[in-house]
Amino acid sequence: MAHHPRRSRSARAAASAGAAFAEGRRLRRAAERRRLRPPRHHGPAPWLFLVPVVMFVMVAATMAGLVVIGLVVTVLASALPALLVGGVVFAAVRRRRRIARSAGTAPLPGRPAATMRPELVWSHARDRFHTLAQAYAAHECDPMSVLRLPALSDVTVPSTGRFVEAFAQAQALESDAFPGEEHAAEFVRAVDRAQRSWRAAREAAERIRLSGLSPAERSTVERVLKLLTVARDSGSEPERLAAYSRARTELAKLDAAGVIHLPRTAAAALDAAARGALPA
Repeated sequence: MAHHPRRSRSARAAASAGAAFAEGRRLRRAAERRRLRPPRHHGPAPWLFLVPVVMFVMVAATMAGLVVIGLVVTVLASALPALLVGGVVFAAVRRRRRIARSAGTAPLPGRPAATMRPELVWSHARDRFHTLAQAYAAHECDPMSVLRLPALSDVTVPSTGRFVEAFAQAQALESDAFPGEEHAAEFVRAVDRAQRSWRAAREAAERIRLSGLSPAERSTVERVLKLLTVARDSGSEPERLAAYSRARTELAKLDAAGVIHLPRTAAAALDAAARGALPA
């Protein structure tokens, strides 16, 4: 069988053209796929830059929340006592109103305290004045008290002078029977002044004591106090009388020198003791 050279060349050319067409179509499809694929970016992705921002926002929100919670807790803690008291008062008021409504009457207003009658006020002031007079007399009649607190018997001391004046005013206003409201009120005020001035005079005398005396004068006073203590506590009558006698002599010297002002009642008590009578 004879071959035709022209037909063979045509077949080969057709096969080559088909292969070239297929390769071209493949390349075109590959190019289209590359064109449709999103481009690749080199380097870190943009969303990574948002991570610090998001973390900062979260931390700030957490801290703000803690601050708000702390403020709320503080306010509640400070207001809790007031809320409790208010609740108790509100409950008590509601309970009283409920009781009043159930009883059919409104709660009665509180009554003012009863005023003491002028006669009773005057009587109490008179009792207070007698107690004060007894305390003053006890000091004036006791030589040992006078030696320990000499300023309380010295009217040149300002506090003692004010007391003696206030005491004299109250004594002048005293009466055995109720003198009427106006006079009684004046007596009550005088007794109040006398009591206040007595406390002030005693406090001043306690502070002063023997600080205004010289060392020799203080030594003499202390010696007289020892003699009076022996005379008071001794069980021997001769020793008692001797101690009182020596104390009387020493006190007379101090009184004459102006070191100690010995009231007449205290001097009378010493005279009675020196003659053998027991002191009051």
